[in-house]
Amino acid sequence: MTEWATGAGWSSELSAARLHVVSGKGGTGKTTVAAALALALASGGRRTLLVEVEGRQGIAQLFDTAPLPYEERKIAVAPGGGEVRALAVDAEAALLEYFELFYKLGMAGRTLRRMGAIEFATTLAPGLRDVLLTGKVKECVTRTGADGHPVYDAVVLDAPPTGRVVTFLDVTTAMADLARSGPIHKQAEGVVALMHSPRTAVHLVTLLEELPVTETLETVDELAAAGLRAGAVIANQVRPQWLPDRSVAAAAGGRVDAARIRSALAGAGLDLPPDVIDGLAAETVEHARRIESEAAAQERLNSAAGVARLELPRLIGGVDLGTLYELAEALIEQGVGVGKVTA
Repeated sequence: MTEWATGAGWSSELSAARLHVVSGKGGTGKTTVAAALALALASGGRRTLLVEVEGRQGIAQLFDTAPLPYEERKIAVAPGGGEVRALAVDAEAALLEYFELFYKLGMAGRTLRRMGAIEFATTLAPGLRDVLLTGKVKECVTRTGADGHPVYDAVVLDAPPTGRVVTFLDVTTAMADLARSGPIHKQAEGVVALMHSPRTAVHLVTLLEELPVTETLETVDELAAAGLRAGAVIANQVRPQWLPDRSVAAAAGGRVDAARIRSALAGAGLDLPPDVIDGLAAETVEHARRIESEAAAQERLNSAAGVARLELPRLIGGVDLGTLYELAEALIEQGVGVGKVTA
């Protein structure tokens, strides 16, 4: 794996967090990373809950299971034991649950749903939808069993993309001011306290490309301004470097000796036609330029002081259940979860 120039890896403070929020620019693979993180955090006999709030059923697709209902279901066994459960939070179902819990309006709540009143309420007060979603997440984080211990060792939230994540996590502050008394005020206050506490860490997924890195760094600043803690920046789909460092600059500048490539291949018993040799030379130049581009992106990420840095490899063949376990193992090797490997 690539060595980060500066910055810390996964820390004991991050291990102590109970809620791990995962966000990232669209297309960076945040849902895949959230799933891998849930598996890693459940390693060694722990139990985690993986939550999604965007209604895309991305978790079900990743784990090749039926669409998730509004209930917690076991979807995977973690490396070294432990289990991952999953929950797809629906705003309407959360509001019905809220009505039943605080007002005992089970039947009336269902009537409101049929009338479209729930959609009307969340449209009239857009922040209410986020309060309901984050409120359910907070309940999962703080829930305890009969023995008084938390039901889940960690909750991983596949959150909205970076363009909206700060508003999503911090909108409860505005709702707490709007509703100055009653159950919704109390619930909003509880969510605010959790989100702004050391129990919560917001992890940002990025590719080593200009636009995702720029948005990631901007989000780190926005989180700090909102009093929310950035946990780790996770560089996803990092490709291996095949060239020695001393050759990268020359190759990136187009200085690749096709004759040397032909000679080296001939020495290995491969006699390739000139057009294939030229193609290999062109791919070498492209690879070197990508190395330089990714190194520049890493340097920019290193400017985010105090934020942990992790990376995940680019795996050939797309994402499936086996891929998730490979990515989870890569996170475990970087100190995530139980059975840490010290770098």
